[in-house]
Amino acid sequence: MRANLHNINYEYADMMEKKLRHDVMAHIHAFGELCPKARPVIHLGATSCFVVDNTEQIQMVQAMKVVRTKMVVLMSRLSQFAQEYKDMPTLGFTHFQPAQLVTVGKRACLWLQDFMLDFHRLNREIDDIPLRGVKGTTGTQASFLELFEGDHEKVLKLNKLVLDHLGFKKFIGVSGQTYTRKLDFFVLSVISGIAQSAHKMATDIRLLANMKEIEEPFEKNQVGSSAMAYKRNPMRSERICSLARFVMSLLDNASMTHSTQWLERTLDDSANRRLVLAEAFLGIDSVLNISINVVTGLHVWPQVIRSRVMAELPFMATENILMDCVKAGGDRQNLHELIREHSMAAGHRVKSEGAHNDLLERIKNDPNFEAVHAHLDDLIDPKNFVGRAPEQVTEFLRDEILPILETNAAVLSSYEEGNLKV
Repeated sequence: MRANLHNINYEYADMMEKKLRHDVMAHIHAFGELCPKARPVIHLGATSCFVVDNTEQIQMVQAMKVVRTKMVVLMSRLSQFAQEYKDMPTLGFTHFQPAQLVTVGKRACLWLQDFMLDFHRLNREIDDIPLRGVKGTTGTQASFLELFEGDHEKVLKLNKLVLDHLGFKKFIGVSGQTYTRKLDFFVLSVISGIAQSAHKMATDIRLLANMKEIEEPFEKNQVGSSAMAYKRNPMRSERICSLARFVMSLLDNASMTHSTQWLERTLDDSANRRLVLAEAFLGIDSVLNISINVVTGLHVWPQVIRSRVMAELPFMATENILMDCVKAGGDRQNLHELIREHSMAAGHRVKSEGAHNDLLERIKNDPNFEAVHAHLDDLIDPKNFVGRAPEQVTEFLRDEILPILETNAAVLSSYEEGNLKV
C-alpha cells in the first residue's frame, strides 16, 4: 500500500465509478487492484466520510494557509503605502459628503485594519478547526470497537494516531456520519470576511479614481473603453468587487447546507460542497492576487488631492479664524454672524456659478477680521486640520502590523522570490 500511494489508476477508477456509482468505492477497488495482498482489508471498518471529510479538512487547512500567506503580502504592501502617505492631507467623507480632513495614509489604514482583523480570525480558524477523525458510519465508532474486540482504549488510540499523523491539534468530540457542516460555515465565514474587506477597499479606490485622486495601475497600452478612448476605467478594482461579491454569496449556501442536514447525515450536501468549498477558495485567491497587484501600483495625484482640500478647507477653517479674532478682542457673536454670511455667499457662488470658493478673499477684505489677516495662510495649512492622523498611522503600523510582518518575514521573503510557501 505504501509503495502505491501515488500510483493511481484513474482509468480503472473511472470505469468502476461508472459501474458502482460511488466515487470512494471506485478508488478502493482501484487501490485493491494495485495492492492485491491488502485488498481484503482496505477500508475495513471505515465509511466514505472517513476518507472524504478528513481529506477535505486537510485541503481546507492547506488552502487557508495559502490565503494567509497572500494576506501577509497584501498587508505588507498596504503598510508601505500607508507609511509613505501618512502625512498627506486629503478630504475625508461621511455620507460621501465633504467632512473633516484625514490623510491618505490614515485612510489606507482603514483598509489595512479590516484585513488585519480577518487575518487574526483566519489564524484562529486554522488553529482551532477539529478533525473528524475515526468515527464510523454514524459516529459511534461501533465498527472499530468491533475490530478491537471491545477495547475502547485502542479505538481512542487509533483516533489519536490519525489526528497526529494528519497534523491536527484536536478532533471533534461527536459526529454523525459527517463532521458537522457548521465547520464549513465557520471557514467560509472567514473567507467571506476577507472578500468583504477587499470589496470595501476596491470600492473606495473606484470612488477615488472617479475624483482623480488615487488610481489603480494602468499599463502604457491598456485600453479603458472600446468606444471612449480617453477613459481610464478601474477594471482591476471592479474585478475585485465582482469576485468578492461571488465569494460572499457562498456563505449563505454553507449556512443552508448545515441547517438542512438530517439526523446523522443526508447526501444533499455532497455535490453542493464540491462546488462551494472549491470556488470559495479559488475566488478569494483571485481576489487577493488582484488586490496585491492593485495596492502595489496605486498612483496618487497630490495636486488633485490638494485642490479638493483647498476648495473645502476655508469652511473648515472658520472656527480657527473665529477663535483667533476673539482672542484678539473681537465679539464672538458678531464675528460668527459675519462668517456665516460670508460662508453662505461663497457657497452660493460655488454652486450657482461654478466658481472657486472665495471665502478667504472675503475674510481678507473684511476689516472685522484684521486680527488674522497677517497669518491667515498659516491658519489654513491643511496639516493643521488632520488631528492625530499621522501619529495614528505610525502607532497602528508599529503596534499592530509590524509584529505580524516580522513573524511572517520568511513568508514574505519566499513570496518575493517567487517561491510561495505556506
